[in-house]
Amino acid sequence: MDKTTFEMKPAIDGPMHVSRKHDSAHKHVTGTAEYIDDIPEPVGTLHGGLGLADRAHAKILSIDLDAVRAAPGVVWVMTADDIPGANDVASTGKHDEPLLATDLVQFHGQPIFAVFAETRDLARRAAKLAKIQYSDLPHWTDIDGARENGAPLVTEPMTLRRGEPETEIEKPPLRIQASMNIGGQEHFYLESHIAFAIPGEDEDVTVWSSTQHPSEVQHMVAHVLGISNHAVEVKTRRMGGGFGGKETQSNQFAALAAVAAKKLKRAVKFRPDRDEDMVVTGKRHDFRVDYDVAFDEKGKIHAVDATYAARCGYSADLSGPVTDRALFHADSSYFYPHVRLTSQPLKTHTVSNTAFRGFGGPQGLLGGERIIEEIAYAVGKDPLEIRKLNFYGQRGSGRTVTPYHQDIHDNVIARIVDELVASSDYKKRRKAILKFNETSPVIRKGIALTPVKFGISFTLTAYNQAGALVHVYSDGSIHLNHGGTEMGQGLYTKVAQVVADCFQVDIDRVKITATTTGKVPNTSATAASSGSDLNGMAAYDACRQIKERLIEFAARQWQVNRDRIEFLPNRVKIGNEIVPFDTFIKAAYFDRVQLSAAGFYKTPKIHWDRAAGRGHPFYYFAYGAAVSEVSIDTLTGEYIVERTDILHDVGKSLNPALDIGQIEGAFVQGMGWLTTEELWWDTKGRLRTHAPSTYKIPLASDRPKIFNVKLAEWSENAEPTIGRSKAVGEPPFMLAISVLEAISMAVASVADYAVCPRLDAPATPERVLMAVERLKAL
Repeated sequence: MDKTTFEMKPAIDGPMHVSRKHDSAHKHVTGTAEYIDDIPEPVGTLHGGLGLADRAHAKILSIDLDAVRAAPGVVWVMTADDIPGANDVASTGKHDEPLLATDLVQFHGQPIFAVFAETRDLARRAAKLAKIQYSDLPHWTDIDGARENGAPLVTEPMTLRRGEPETEIEKPPLRIQASMNIGGQEHFYLESHIAFAIPGEDEDVTVWSSTQHPSEVQHMVAHVLGISNHAVEVKTRRMGGGFGGKETQSNQFAALAAVAAKKLKRAVKFRPDRDEDMVVTGKRHDFRVDYDVAFDEKGKIHAVDATYAARCGYSADLSGPVTDRALFHADSSYFYPHVRLTSQPLKTHTVSNTAFRGFGGPQGLLGGERIIEEIAYAVGKDPLEIRKLNFYGQRGSGRTVTPYHQDIHDNVIARIVDELVASSDYKKRRKAILKFNETSPVIRKGIALTPVKFGISFTLTAYNQAGALVHVYSDGSIHLNHGGTEMGQGLYTKVAQVVADCFQVDIDRVKITATTTGKVPNTSATAASSGSDLNGMAAYDACRQIKERLIEFAARQWQVNRDRIEFLPNRVKIGNEIVPFDTFIKAAYFDRVQLSAAGFYKTPKIHWDRAAGRGHPFYYFAYGAAVSEVSIDTLTGEYIVERTDILHDVGKSLNPALDIGQIEGAFVQGMGWLTTEELWWDTKGRLRTHAPSTYKIPLASDRPKIFNVKLAEWSENAEPTIGRSKAVGEPPFMLAISVLEAISMAVASVADYAVCPRLDAPATPERVLMAVERLKAL
């Protein structure tokens, strides 16, 4: 039977398309949600500690670990020589990321050895007793240093090209060439990385890992142990936040714990301290955007040529796809008639940067919005006018093809922006702000409306697949397992809603279980905003199979036509008879109906030729827009976000409450990236912002004083996604660009809006103050 046969209808309490609380919300609040560090430890559990390099780039001449081995409580000290399989946890297959360094250190804080002791404190104390001699080598930690030293690229760059940018960029009357620095960001999840390994018989090992990608952890543990994947089971019930930081970075802790567990035949837990976690794990990539844009007197873009250089760290990790996605979103919501975009993934002597919510998209989109801002100041117009003038058009307009040659068919950005302009009273407020700034000597205000267009799908086509396992037990209760992981975003709840909707039962019947490689194999990471899209459809496919068998059984047992069988709330109508769901399921069991199914889904229509820079990498686009108003103190550079209004497109929401929560959280996290969160390495290559005392994430008091968030309730995904919904994890992160743009307007007011302030990100109070002083001097 065709997969679209079964219509999804709401049950008694509306399991789908309605707001339901997060399945673990009450546990989070009461402290009863079980994380890995809450699992009771078996007698004899050992704890790991890291021995870290104190050089940014150096040859290792000698390592003396005698004092470490002799320290109280130490059971074993592990070096690269003790690894039974490959000394490699590189997710890309480039073999450029050793689990433990051997003869070369490539960033300050790189793990060289691991200590396993009776307590975590004893392990960490012992690790500091090592005596290591180095021969220092030249190092660089930022994009400028990499370029000055002719640094290699950690992976192949990419170029997107359409039209004739080389010649066409010379033709328009106006042209701007400039650069923008975009800072990185620490994930700062509440739960740091952690792995808990228990050895089994033969080669078997079970690992509880705080990871977004259990299948990759399984593969890496097997790789390091030199065994087959089938001997490794990885389990993840929930994470205390991930944001991309646990997509590949979990590998090293799981591998270390597993090797020690098998070697010592004891349970092993590895949980780094917050400072160590921040030092040894990757972050959002810093970028330098060098842009060259040509446009006419009205502000209409004719040609763009831009290079996106990134600080990638010492190894490739995910820098290839991250810098690719930056280029995919460098157009933001705008049509570039002639365009060339190039990535430059530079090697630096810092920890390898990795996935972070948006996966390069925010940096790309921010560069596109800077181009719009430059044009607005150059032609003396409201940036919103320039945005609307350059928006992608509707089908048939000749303005729908992206730099990667995908045609946009679902463009709703103009409608979203127009509705937000009206609902936020943008025009009246901007006019009032311009008047306020004319007379206010110290406090200046700014307001900005910025759009978001974000492509949904993994750009590596193979990752766009998912599996699920659904059991219906003989009492009518349902067991759900799928390859997605729960990091607080509500994925488990949404997929459970899908299952409840398929069978038309209350969601309380659906048991949500931990993600495990032993039930659903070869899963993709819960990333790219595709968790609900992929796993929801896989679970639906499993339910469809079971439901088909149940319909066949009912038609045979009750001697009625299939079209007279209907699943109603918690019951089934068969002909003229109403049968409770649990009674119906028990009857099916006694008739030997298979009540279990493995579901599978792969995203259709997508394809991508990276070498050619052409294809259809995204299944669809999610859209949104935000208006933010700020006040800055021109004497100190401090600022306040007075108000933010958001209208965001999530298609036909599976769970509006969860989606609004994701939008609010993403916005505040994006605001932190662009205003307060600053990573800083000193001249010795040491990360100095490695704790809450020096790294400033947004506080509750930093949120907008007035915060209005609405979903575009009229939206419905044009593609047949689960429930016609759209992804919500990453797209709203970029709505925070409105805050940076509003700050920029407030700064520009001190020079009568004559020039673009060119604020780099993050726009910390220091940077804002320096920009104000610079513009005052003009």
